[in-house]
Amino acid sequence: MKKNPLGHERISKLLIKFAIPSIVAMLVSSLYNMVDQIFIGWGVGYLGNAATTVAFPLTTICLAIALLIGVGAAAGVSLNLGKGDQKQAEILGGTAIFSMFLFGIIYFMIGQLLLPQMLPLFGGTSDNMPLAMEYSRIILIGMPFLIVTNGLSNLIRADGSPSYSMICMIIGALINLVLDPTFIFVFNWGMAGAAWATIIGQIISFAVALAYLKKFKTIPDVSKHIQWDWPVLKRIMSLGLSNSLNQVSILFVQLVINNSLVHYGTLSAYGADIPIAACGIVMKLNGLYISFMVGLAQGSQPILGFNYGAKQYRRVRKTLLTSSAILFVIGTLFWCFFQFFPNEAILVFGNGDALYMKYATHFLTTFLFMLPILGFQGLAANYFSAIGQPLKGVLLSMSRQIFLFIPLCLLLPKFLGLEGIALAAPISDLLACLLSVVLVFFSFQKMKKTENQLN
Repeated sequence: MKKNPLGHERISKLLIKFAIPSIVAMLVSSLYNMVDQIFIGWGVGYLGNAATTVAFPLTTICLAIALLIGVGAAAGVSLNLGKGDQKQAEILGGTAIFSMFLFGIIYFMIGQLLLPQMLPLFGGTSDNMPLAMEYSRIILIGMPFLIVTNGLSNLIRADGSPSYSMICMIIGALINLVLDPTFIFVFNWGMAGAAWATIIGQIISFAVALAYLKKFKTIPDVSKHIQWDWPVLKRIMSLGLSNSLNQVSILFVQLVINNSLVHYGTLSAYGADIPIAACGIVMKLNGLYISFMVGLAQGSQPILGFNYGAKQYRRVRKTLLTSSAILFVIGTLFWCFFQFFPNEAILVFGNGDALYMKYATHFLTTFLFMLPILGFQGLAANYFSAIGQPLKGVLLSMSRQIFLFIPLCLLLPKFLGLEGIALAAPISDLLACLLSVVLVFFSFQKMKKTENQLN
């Protein structure tokens, strides 16, 4: 049997092979929504940006489903391949593919039915609701395709083909990039045009990802196991839970922050829609950095899972530490740009009056002040999931968003108004990073002890 390169190639070389395509794929995924907001900002105005911010939790829910099954299946496949159990890996992959199709269709139906009740919970106001409803009705059509594509991308990476996964996303994004200005400015379709451009790109990406079913190398018979298997699905979801809960916690953050911005914005000189629009832009800019974090996490997952399963613990530690160092450098570069050139960053998404620019730039520099260390919590959560310890991954995924940010976001504005919402983020980032460092330190110590016993 051919030796798997995950167990012997240099960590730096493996990270380049797996993480760079993952990062590119995540950047492309981030650009799906970012491009919409850029063209909407110039074509519709800041109310259009506010509307896309209100609609964005729909995509967050979609990604939570995709990560729950896709990341869980990829982790399970890598762990079983590391143990030499190919058949179980194929069963995990097939069950995941079937479940993603099923969950995608269910989500589309529920979303269309409950949309009028959901959007006000996401921060809809009387001014932005008509635009948000128009955009969301169409966006929901693409959600089943987005779930399957994102989930399959994780399996494709675990199969050792990160470049193919990257191509799936790039093709869809390029189509979206061409269709967005065409539909918005040439056909004058406004919000609807942006939504149609997005889902057409998603459908093309889905078709390319689906074509890989006959190309799997490490799990060649995965197509024979595309079926419903609840016990297997439970195992998949336990491994993907921390990544999925990270998205769920992001959803709760979006709900709390959007509604807080509406409430305290109404009491300020800015009104409700300027803070909502500005927050949406800052989240999209942060999404660029998060793409590097998630891409590094996804790219390192097969390396972590395989080597942990093969009891090569030194390689496990080196993988996490190398990924963390890379992410710190990237975060510092983003921090410098956002802190020193906030006007330029905001103006990418369309022009606005002085009041809008004043709030948006201040929110950007304050909210993302701890950017250099923000991503370690995500890497640590992924690390615990990849080595088969999902409960610790869940704890870290929940810590920053649920246990820290949301309470601070509810408490600080009572004393500081809108400023308290912005300050809740850097405080949460610092505390979550410290917790992650402690848990990883004890995990490494335990790993070294086991390593010494084996030797």
